[in-house]
Amino acid sequence: MAINQLPVECISSILAFTSPKDACRSAAVSLAFRSAADSEALWTTFLPSDYRQIISQASSPSTTSFLNSLSKKALYFHLCDRPLLIGSGNSSFALEKDSGKKCYLIGARDLGIIWGNSSQYWTWNSNPISRFCEVAELQRVWWLEIKGSIEARNLSPQTNYAAYLVFKLVEDRYQRRGFRERPVLLRVYLEGAEVEEGKTAILEPREGSHVAFEERADGWMEIEMGEIFNELGDDGSIVCHLKEFHDFITKSGLIVEGIEIRPKHD
Repeated sequence: MAINQLPVECISSILAFTSPKDACRSAAVSLAFRSAADSEALWTTFLPSDYRQIISQASSPSTTSFLNSLSKKALYFHLCDRPLLIGSGNSSFALEKDSGKKCYLIGARDLGIIWGNSSQYWTWNSNPISRFCEVAELQRVWWLEIKGSIEARNLSPQTNYAAYLVFKLVEDRYQRRGFRERPVLLRVYLEGAEVEEGKTAILEPREGSHVAFEERADGWMEIEMGEIFNELGDDGSIVCHLKEFHDFITKSGLIVEGIEIRPKHD
C-alpha cells in the first residue's frame, strides 16, 4: 500500500513526528496529505500543551475569544506572526514559526529596574514602534541595574534559550552618556544556582569598533545577554540581569522596551 493511501488519521500521526514547516510542505504530495496537513489533530500536537492556559492570559477578553474561534492551524500561525499581549499587557507571548517553541518578551514595566519609579532617573513614555503602551527612558543614573525573570516551566523543555535586551538609544547624541565609556555586565542564570561571571558589552560602540548588537525587524536593537538550557522545565526562575555602576560616570539616553527570551540556534 502506498503511503498516500493510508487513512488521513494515520498520515496525520506520522506528520506529527515532523515539524510544522515539513507538515506544510507535505500538503503538496496528495489530497490525502493535504487533508492530514490541515487537520486539527496535527496542529494540536504542534501547539504547546498549555496553549489554552496561555491564550486565557490575553490582556483582552475579546482576544481570548477570537483566538478560541480559530482552527488550530490558524491559531498556530497567528501566534507566530502576531505576539500575544498577556497579563496586564506589559509582556507578550509568541511561537517560533519553524519549531513551535515558546518565546516571551518581558516588557519594561514587568522588569525590575532600580529607581524605575523615580522620574528624576527614569521616565515612562509611549513609543510608536513598541508593542507595549510604555517603554522606559533613562534620564540619569550612576547605578544601572535591570532584572527580568521567567519561570522555567513556562518555557519549552529540552531547548537552548537566549535572552536579549531590546533597546534603543535616544537620537540626540548629546543626551547619551556613559555607554561608550563603560561596558554593561550581562548575565543569564537559574535563580539559586552558582552565578557565572557573565559577559560585558558596550551599548554605544565608537565609530569603527565592533558592534555587539543587531537591529531587529521591528526597529529596535537587541544584544544577547546570555543563554541557558531549559532541560525539563522544572520549577525555578531564570534570571536575566544587566548591571553597571561607576561613582563618577553617569549614564543616560537608554530606552528599554524589554527582555526577550527565545530559542537559540547554532
